[in-house]
Amino acid sequence: MMKLGIDLGGTKIEIIALGEQGKVHLRQRIATPQNDYAAIIRAIGTLIAAAEAKTDTCTMVGIGTPGAISPATGLMKNANSTCLNGKPFLQDLEHYLGKTVRIENDANCFALSEAMEGAGKGADSVFGVIVGTGVGAGIVIHQQVVRGVNAIGGEWGHNPLPWPQPEELPGMPCYCGKQGCIETWLSGTGLAARFWQKYRRKLSAPQIVAAAEAGDVVCEQALQHYEDLMARSLAHVINLLDPALGGGLSNVSRLYQHVPERWGRYVFSDQVATRLLAPVFGDSSGVRGAAWLCE
Repeated sequence: MMKLGIDLGGTKIEIIALGEQGKVHLRQRIATPQNDYAAIIRAIGTLIAAAEAKTDTCTMVGIGTPGAISPATGLMKNANSTCLNGKPFLQDLEHYLGKTVRIENDANCFALSEAMEGAGKGADSVFGVIVGTGVGAGIVIHQQVVRGVNAIGGEWGHNPLPWPQPEELPGMPCYCGKQGCIETWLSGTGLAARFWQKYRRKLSAPQIVAAAEAGDVVCEQALQHYEDLMARSLAHVINLLDPALGGGLSNVSRLYQHVPERWGRYVFSDQVATRLLAPVFGDSSGVRGAAWLCE
């Protein structure tokens, strides 16, 4: 039986049909209807109907979303497609589709995909990190997503920066209302904002990385500081969860070497056996993980 997965993003909705051994039988994406709750449900239904016409009929579908289902209310919360928030999204989808639907946060789907068939295959515990305009993560233990009783498992980006230096305090304001959150330090937008604040040079995170690779001394210093920030932040996770594997940071390959070289000074252990690896499926991990929810 095919496994159908949907990645519901702010700008696109993607569907995948996975067969045996993770073989892709179909993959398609369409634009996400903007600010129209009913249209989003219809768009998902259209994608599923088209997929079923080309593959085996599926009785279940997995969906990854930027938000989560509130355990308190059963309604969507924290979605960047704000028209979903406060809505009974799961119930409405199941009613519209006539199918069982499983919903998880997109970071959880990412981590699940890598744990099942990617960089973390065979690992007992995986901490899958997403770093971009924000900072998030998913936790998978024995191939099961750790959602948490508040549906916020893996939200390490809204913890304070560990072991801050005097010049790093109090940190930049975060949209969550706090100050100095890990997200404000490690997100791409946070790196660019801090670079402007310190050096008065307006560069994006990718431009900082490219300039460092080209020999720009200031950009190299900024990246080395970033690597130390990442090492401190992940050391906190290792001290708490002691995962077998972490990964997903970004497309900046040097991080996978330099961050583990630094985190040993912060981890409460005489050795750190945790591996830090790049994701096997990259930006496809989210939609593949949604399909794995159907297991």
